[in-house]
Amino acid sequence: MFTFEFFILVTGLGLAALSVYLFSTAVFTNNTDAEALAWASGNEPAKSKSGLINFSRPLVHNFTLQHAQRIQGKAYRERIRRRLLTAGLSQELNEDEFIGLQILWGVFFPIGFFVMNFALQMDMPMLMFPALAVAGWMFPTIHANQARKKRYIDVVVDLPFFIDLMALSTEAGLDFMGALQRIVDKAEASTLAEEFNLVLKDIKLGSSRKEALTRLADRLDISEITSVVAVVRDADETGASIAQVLKDQSIQMRLERFVRAEKAGARASQAMLIPLMFLILPAVMIMVFAPVVLQFFYGGT
Repeated sequence: MFTFEFFILVTGLGLAALSVYLFSTAVFTNNTDAEALAWASGNEPAKSKSGLINFSRPLVHNFTLQHAQRIQGKAYRERIRRRLLTAGLSQELNEDEFIGLQILWGVFFPIGFFVMNFALQMDMPMLMFPALAVAGWMFPTIHANQARKKRYIDVVVDLPFFIDLMALSTEAGLDFMGALQRIVDKAEASTLAEEFNLVLKDIKLGSSRKEALTRLADRLDISEITSVVAVVRDADETGASIAQVLKDQSIQMRLERFVRAEKAGARASQAMLIPLMFLILPAVMIMVFAPVVLQFFYGGT
């Protein structure tokens, strides 16, 4: 009859065998493909803002990268490439490294907690280990989503100010590219300034302004940026005044930001109802009615 101790023993042996398999294939597999071992940014990895990513990437290249390359689903890899691009992580990670991180932490998370559970006698439920494997597999996706959210906030906050500067610069006599260059030169380090700098680099390398702006919209995948790119391209095609188009776009963006602030305020007021009803209101009721209740039970003593 199977016992719990036998189940733990079999699970531990299985995890140990999986670890030995990953290690042996990493050591003895003769992988001579240069692209397979290349970092996303070239010969050396670009430092990530996540310390866990920086710690994990050498392990990925040593143990799981060759397994990640066996996952060749085009739709899945395209989603990963798109996620890395819109999160601004395409210089830190490529598709193989991203999948390698998923495999690495999908295996190491349950193994690490299994060892802790066995060594420290923590009595974790066994259903927790599959959940940890899923959490480890999802960790790179969570990191990319958080980076994309931060990138979105940075761009949306800076965009109306940048558009105002571009409108003023074009009214002062600069063309659109000169206005972009002036903003990049004068602006402090920000996500939007870096993206505008990439637009200028693309144009200097031979891309047309339309192609460079289209790449900008693809990299950010933000509706406000897509709208700006669309109106600038339309102005180029119709010969309309860039300065007036940018000024109108800035006014529209400020109105949209005001509407978003109103919606956020409305959501905040609704969210305050929960602590008000379950925490603040009961405390007020206790303070008001507790003396009355005590007076009722104990009289005047």
